[in-house]
Amino acid sequence: MKIAVLGTGEVGRTLATRLAGLDHEVTMGSRTADNTAAKEWAEANAAAHGTFADAAAGADLVVNATGGLVSLAALTAAGAENLRGKVVVDVSNPLDFSEGFPPKIVTPDGVSAAEQLQRAFPEARVVKTLNTMNNAVMVDPSRVPGHHNVFLSGDDAEAKAEVSALLQSFGWADDQILDLGDLTSARSVEQLVGLWVRLYGLLGTGDFNFAVVG
Repeated sequence: MKIAVLGTGEVGRTLATRLAGLDHEVTMGSRTADNTAAKEWAEANAAAHGTFADAAAGADLVVNATGGLVSLAALTAAGAENLRGKVVVDVSNPLDFSEGFPPKIVTPDGVSAAEQLQRAFPEARVVKTLNTMNNAVMVDPSRVPGHHNVFLSGDDAEAKAEVSALLQSFGWADDQILDLGDLTSARSVEQLVGLWVRLYGLLGTGDFNFAVVG
């Protein structure tokens, strides 16, 4: 599959590397075509890079790995025409570190970042997932022993099924993947990140995750 990964930070690079390792044709997108991190990643992985629009234009599926506070601008730069009909996997978190640690979770009008993207690009198929864990755990759930979960939120059942298959290719078992329902459920998982940040500070490691048991 041709996949665009938008964002050159640690999350974007980790996801892009794993996807390339699974033989997907990955293009890393950044704000400018001469982004150093994107260029270095592309050279190391024999892959492509370009602007957000360059990456999204040729993709079958788009991963939004930009910071949640700039995701709307990033997808706007990618272009609505390049997102139309495509699954957009949103792993972002709208965290504001301007006043230090812990960050604030920014939810204008009480809606999630994922919902904001869906409203702005109604012809895209936004699925929220993977935002409640460290990027290393995203692509290698075996880093955390025992049972733990990854969540899915989205309005399109077929899009969620496609993303679920992608998660399984990362190593997530079917019983670890919890479909929370429509995209309004993304509000709860974005709020959960506040607890994750506190736990990271307490534990001093990102190798942990949330588990639903009963």
